[in-house]
Amino acid sequence: MKANKTLILKKNTRAQVGIGTLIIFIAMVLVAAVAAAVLIQTSGVLQQKAQSTGKQATQEVSSNLMVKNIEGVRAKNSSTVMSDTIDLLRLKVGLNVGSAPVDVNQVVISITDGTTANNLVYAGNDKSYASTGASDGNMSSFSTSSASDNLETLLTGQTTIDGTTFNNSDHYYTVEKIRDEDASFSQSNPVMNTGDLITVYIATTSEAAVSAGYTNVGTASTSALKTSGLNLVPRTTVNIVLTPESGAATTADFVAPSSYGVKETVQLYP
Repeated sequence: MKANKTLILKKNTRAQVGIGTLIIFIAMVLVAAVAAAVLIQTSGVLQQKAQSTGKQATQEVSSNLMVKNIEGVRAKNSSTVMSDTIDLLRLKVGLNVGSAPVDVNQVVISITDGTTANNLVYAGNDKSYASTGASDGNMSSFSTSSASDNLETLLTGQTTIDGTTFNNSDHYYTVEKIRDEDASFSQSNPVMNTGDLITVYIATTSEAAVSAGYTNVGTASTSALKTSGLNLVPRTTVNIVLTPESGAATTADFVAPSSYGVKETVQLYP
């Protein structure tokens, strides 16, 4: 009976199936790891972009100038002999609550009387009107220390850049600080912080005032006024836009009074 016993060998493939499953499992883990790495990197980039965009959006909303009032000054020879037009605007400008610092050197002021429009840059800006790579775009004879000298130069001077000569009055504006507790503001570095208050001078000298040869505009001695191209006679509608480097633009509109009477200084806005 024992001699007739048959031996049968069985194949067992369970080990091979287990190895295949392990390989597939490892492959899935590797794919998941690569996908996770890609997702983490992508989320990091998106987070950085979102933070940058949020910061820029906050600056656009919160960083803006505020025009508190505008006075017009007439050119004169004496207290009784004055121009029939407003020849200088004095804008009292501050910052809105919570505003980031504003570099006045980068603020562009647009002004129009309905006929002529001037786009003005700060008198100490050495890039806007200069050719590419040059730094000669600032107002000729610009003073880094004296606001009064710059005002006189604005009203009476001319600047030549790349062979072209133009009046300062239709290309530039000047400023003077009123309140600057942290000493951050100067003619050469006009940076406004919250709480600062400055006066912005915009020349609006008319052709008639130039022809009349008036000797003074406010406190400035003006032996040879230069025209700005503007003509602010009574009832003129004036639009002024202050556009900072970042932040919302500020607009101030007013209509000149029906008569200037005997006043040298006229309240125009608000």
